[in-house]
Amino acid sequence: MKTPHAVIVGMGQLGRTLGEGLLMQGITVTPVLRSTAIDSSLNPETVIVATGEDDLAGALERLPQSWKSQPSIVLLQNELLPPQWENHGVSQPTIFVVWFERKPGKLITPLLPSIVFGPQQDIIQSAMDHLGIPCEIAAGEDDILTQLVIKNAYIWTTNISSLFVGPLTTGVLHDEHASLVDSLIKETVAVQEAIIGRSFDFEKIVSRVNQALLSDPLHNAGGRSAKRRLERFLAHAHNAGISVPQAQLIAERQGITPRA
Repeated sequence: MKTPHAVIVGMGQLGRTLGEGLLMQGITVTPVLRSTAIDSSLNPETVIVATGEDDLAGALERLPQSWKSQPSIVLLQNELLPPQWENHGVSQPTIFVVWFERKPGKLITPLLPSIVFGPQQDIIQSAMDHLGIPCEIAAGEDDILTQLVIKNAYIWTTNISSLFVGPLTTGVLHDEHASLVDSLIKETVAVQEAIIGRSFDFEKIVSRVNQALLSDPLHNAGGRSAKRRLERFLAHAHNAGISVPQAQLIAERQGITPRA
């Protein structure tokens, strides 16, 4: 009997975590690093692209077309939107909305149950189960798109807010800066709706983002990548033709201009 085989592109904290979960299922795992040539003769059942946001396009460009045309690709980046996989010929991705954090030398910290949907959903959920990380399967394509919008709204809102009101926790952000949070959620949802080409349940998104803010009230609201996240968000807004006055004000105070 053939041993299942997975390729993981990018071996940061998320890539390593998923690698552990796959190995615990008896799946052979081949890592691909930036300096590693991809062996197109391989025929993996699962291909997890675990790079950072700025490296995603390059990673998808490197993948053999034979892999991208199969229902094997798993994507898990923050700020992920459909054009990013559609423009690279990935037609049947599994989308993994990650709600846990793993920092070097620290335990895995789940904020909410992670959500997965697509052809590889059972493999991913099993990997999470083996690691004791909460993970649920989305109800369908509409649901996973909603979950993407929620996570993106959370990531952009927390990071952009931190540039405006200084380093703070998500609990303080929720309790003391509600109007700022509401403004940024509205802007992030509007931009995503324009890009995806459909509307979403705004109240559901607001409720879920606030739930995430309070799930670990001592969680840092921003990080080292906050400015780059704002740059990418402004680029999305500019390309979609959507006005984002709150984000633009924060960018001006930070001396940030849109760039892809």
